[in-house]
Amino acid sequence: MRRVPPIRHFPLERFFPMNFRLLALFVCLWPLAASADDVPWLKDVLAPETAANVPVWKPLTPLLQDAAGTPIASLDAWKARRDTLRSEWRTFLGPMPKRPADLEIKSISKETFDWGTRELVEYTGEPGLRERAYILRPAGDATPGARAGIVALHPTTALTIDAIAGVQGEDRQHTGLKLARAGFVVVCPMNFLWKDAKTLNAAVEKFQARHPETKGMAKMLYDAERGVDLLLAQPDVDAKRVAAFGHSLGAKEVLYLLAFDDRVHAGVASEGGIALDSTNWDAAWYLGPMAKDSKWSRNHHELLALIAPRPFLVIGGEQGPGAADGTRSLPYLRAAEPVYALYGSPARLGLLNHGMGHPLTPDAFAKGIEWLRTYTE
Repeated sequence: MRRVPPIRHFPLERFFPMNFRLLALFVCLWPLAASADDVPWLKDVLAPETAANVPVWKPLTPLLQDAAGTPIASLDAWKARRDTLRSEWRTFLGPMPKRPADLEIKSISKETFDWGTRELVEYTGEPGLRERAYILRPAGDATPGARAGIVALHPTTALTIDAIAGVQGEDRQHTGLKLARAGFVVVCPMNFLWKDAKTLNAAVEKFQARHPETKGMAKMLYDAERGVDLLLAQPDVDAKRVAAFGHSLGAKEVLYLLAFDDRVHAGVASEGGIALDSTNWDAAWYLGPMAKDSKWSRNHHELLALIAPRPFLVIGGEQGPGAADGTRSLPYLRAAEPVYALYGSPARLGLLNHGMGHPLTPDAFAKGIEWLRTYTE
């Protein structure tokens, strides 16, 4: 049974003075209501009591408090705050054009294997711009709306979608292919950083020539949302069973995609780095210098709260070499848990720390597939 931390770690009495005893009882009981449909190891990945003692780079702003400082004690009040929070983040990220209604999908090539098919397609991303992605489809009868779908976002690699789709690269890089083998329809869109540019900075400069007020992360979010559009255009995909997976750079995209796109019902982010100081969030292709400015009030516990109550698993490799997620990520997950509690269901928000460093281990990936399969049933 999951241990519930002492109330002293949640200063809820400051936010809910009128009904604190009733709310405290509710917070103590809600994690015990885990469904039989949860992964059997859910309790093992929930933020432990010790998360309260992990230092953070800068204080995390209160989530259950509106902009005027008024305590948030109901789900309706949180939803209003959620809309405001999303809007504030969107403003920070900068404007992007409205996504075109028509994808104008064109097939470039298609291969058939014993496990299914892999098709390279071209489609409209930003208005007037064409993008590429692989669509991987399992073998067998593709009854309309019968399958779960995954947007699989590739990590930093010059092989881009060829690696994640299993065209080139090492077996450990073929995560999109393995998700298709596990029964998902998988869309693997290419990140803009490797499109018609010799360096990452050159790609950012090219993008910002079109959108000078917009962060690189906004472009990644836009393209990931376009990936969801492409996935939902597949007739055999059930719109209620859509999820996202990513490692490293792809994990950063998964965090933002789930925070801003409610069409995605579950996610797994491997080694993206939840904490702003845990990795290179200040790079020009992500958030820029503001990410490391201690005076900037934003932090990623807010994005985790925006994801609630959808299942979200962070895979970390701390204390191994190059790790970006692990114990340092726990305060952010713990900060978002009370928001999950408002929805009246167990917090399907966890950290699986394999301890082997930045690379995704086979065992951790198998757990990630189980998470995605369980929460897209």
